[in-house]
Amino acid sequence: MQRDMQRKLVGTVVKKSGAKTIKVVVERKVKHPKYEKYMLRSTKLAVHDPKELACEGDQVEIVPCRPISKTKSWRLSRIVQKAVART
Repeated sequence: MQRDMQRKLVGTVVKKSGAKTIKVVVERKVKHPKYEKYMLRSTKLAVHDPKELACEGDQVEIVPCRPISKTKSWRLSRIVQKAVART
């Protein structure tokens, strides 16, 4: 599969868990089968961050890759938006 045709997801970093690993929450809208109201559903993914660039609160783009560990099969593609620093 070509790199530009790959599946890309955008999510928010919620935790830096260990060296070179971040937890990213990806949210999506799903229509309820009976009431037809849109609900927000989220998935928490373990993502490989080899350069340790991402921080908590950053918006990041992730792409699938080969399994790196038991739970990690996504890697960081780029940081879309840095988190606002609190003072």
